[in-house]
Parts: sequence; C-alpha cells; structure tokens
Amino acid sequence: MNPRATDRARYDRATAPLDAPLALVDLAAFDANADDLLRRAGGKPVRVASKSVRCRALLERVLARDGFAGIMSFTLAESLWLARAGFEDVLLAYPSADRAAYAQLAADPKLAAAVTVMIDDPAHLELIDAARDGGAEEIRVCLELDTSLRMLGGRVRVGALRSPLREPAQLAELARSVVRRPGFRLVGLMAYEGHVAGVGDSVAGRPFRSRAVRLMQSAARKELAERRAAVVRAVRTVAPDLEFVNGGGTGSVQHTAAEDAVTEIAAGSGLYQPRLFDNYTSFSGRPAALFALPVVRRPGVGVVTVLGGGYPASGAAGRDRLPVPYLPEGLRYDAQEGPGEVQTPLLGSAADDLLIGDKVWFRHAKAGELCERFDTLHLVEDDRVVASVPTYRGEGLTFL
Repeated sequence: MNPRATDRARYDRATAPLDAPLALVDLAAFDANADDLLRRAGGKPVRVASKSVRCRALLERVLARDGFAGIMSFTLAESLWLARAGFEDVLLAYPSADRAAYAQLAADPKLAAAVTVMIDDPAHLELIDAARDGGAEEIRVCLELDTSLRMLGGRVRVGALRSPLREPAQLAELARSVVRRPGFRLVGLMAYEGHVAGVGDSVAGRPFRSRAVRLMQSAARKELAERRAAVVRAVRTVAPDLEFVNGGGTGSVQHTAAEDAVTEIAAGSGLYQPRLFDNYTSFSGRPAALFALPVVRRPGVGVVTVLGGGYPASGAAGRDRLPVPYLPEGLRYDAQEGPGEVQTPLLGSAADDLLIGDKVWFRHAKAGELCERFDTLHLVEDDRVVASVPTYRGEGLTFL
C-alpha cells in the first residue's frame, strides 16, 4: 500500500464514528513540519502566524516546543483575546482602525505589555491616541517595511501592496515620530517578503514560469537583504533598544534567517502544509490539515457527488485557489461545475470504489482559512482521534 493509501486508511479508521463534513490535523505531520521550520530557521526563534493556524490548542502545542516564541496575529481584537488567554508576546501583523480595541489596550496593563501593534504612517499614532478614552498605558509599536522588488526604474513592482515605507530615511523618520510621542514605545521592525515566502518556485507543468520565479526571487532576496540591513541600522540610530526584527514566511525561512539583521522568523502555513506550499524547491512539508466530505450521490459510472466543497482560498481568483481532492487518489472536479457550495461532483475511476457515506479527503489551498469552515479539528495520532479541539470559529470567534 502506498503512503497516501495508508494515510487514507488511517484517517478513515480514526474518524469512522464521526460523520462528515469534518476536519482533522495529523499530529505526526504537524510536528514534523514544525521540526522542519526550526531546522530551516537555523537557531533563530520562529514566531507563529496565528492566521495560518486559527486554533488555540494548536498554537499552544507548537509554542510549547523549544525554538518557537511568540505569535504574529492578524487583527487587534484577536490579539487582545490571545493576550487574555495567556499568550504573552503577540505581534499584530497589520495596522488596525479598531478604536474600541485600542481603548481596551490602552486601559489594561496586562494587554499593553503583551501586544505590539503595527504602524506604517503617523496617522496610526493619531488614531490610537484619539481612541485611548482615558487609557494611559504605553503602547508597544512595530514599524513595517515595504519589501517589494522594484525593477526598470520603479516601473515594475513585484510584491504585495503593503507598507508605504521603503527607504531607510523613511523608517527612521517614522521611528523618530514614535519615540518623540508620549505613550508609545518603539520595539520592533517587520518586513514580510510575500513574493518570496508565499510564491512557489517549482510549479508542476510550468517550467518556464518556475524558472522566472526563481530568478525573480533570487534578485528579490539580494535586494531586500541589503535594504533591510540599511533600514535596521537607520532605525537603531533612533531606537537602539529595538527588541526584534521580524522577517520571513514559510517559503523563505532559511533565506531570511541567514540575514544578520533579522532576529526572528515568522511562519505558520508550513505547519499545516496546504496545497499552495507544495511548489517549492527548498523544502517539502507533509500535508497535516485535511477535511472530509461525504459521498451523497453516485450519478453514473466514474462519478460521485460529495456534500459541500466550495471553499476557495483568498487571493486572485484561479484554479490554484481551490481545494484539491486528495484521498482516494485519482479524483478530479467536473470542469462544468467545479466545487460547489452545497454539492461537488468528482470524476475518475476511483469514484467507482466509493459508496454512499464514504469520505473523500481534501486539502485546502491555504492554511488557516480551512478553520473558518469548521468548528472542530479532530487531532489524529496513528489511526485514533486523540482529541477534538475548537477552531476560532468553534469558540464563537470570527475576527475577519
């Protein structure tokens, strides 16, 4: 029996008493992926991106391992919730306009000590001060650097449209705005190179695109390493006690960790290893998070229909944003229908071996977005469910 067939048999045995739809996390794969992230980080601490996990129990599990330290959150409300739950080092990865949450942060010494907010504009400082509502706690602040690669004199840009801060002088000027303003403390610098960390460089069947991506990423890594080092030097002249410089992402861990200017790495998707992270030459993870849908129809030879399935990932629309039928092997979508909100036809010879009520296992295109569809993750060891834990949604929380 090949490894994927073995995994299918394990998952089917483990979840035999449970009705699909359901989601699971294979703990052996999750832990192996965590080990791989630490190996590639080369001794630098890894800050866990909660957006890619969205399950408190699994955040606790990975942070209990030596080498992982702190959380990178995705909303201010989530940051406060995590801090109240006992997480002591939460870096918000995106600027916020949540005035009510800022008022809570400024009024609570425990929250203010645990949470660091992200800014890239003096207007963020103005908004925070206006939202304090009498709260006088010092707010921990991190600056975000634009990592995009500019080519042809700036006419071509590769990378996400995030921070407007690009040059050392710009970051140093905002750093001065922070340190001069009462009620704030500059503690960190963050730069997320998504065009390296989140774009696969070995796409099956697309050799020319893959080579172009590798060339782009090589140029981007070199340019960013030089610019990031200069930015860190400039910011440290203003704030010499800067606590951390965060960079990276699952796809660039080892490259970012090699930069002397970077003190910690951010990663999260590599723990679940969703399908978009299969296309890298530098690492290979094990699929750890899957969801199962039940067979509810057999419309004809070589066809089954499962319940639900329309769970596309965020980003530019395309086939790469769709979940993929994973187990049993050999199933594909009907080009006329694709994955549907309430039913999904699947084609292939493997369909003829499936019965009404059998499970088909899928992999999501992204990591944490799976948890927006399911209240519970069933944690599997060997062929047993050893725990069933709530996702954020299962705790009644949807932060975005």
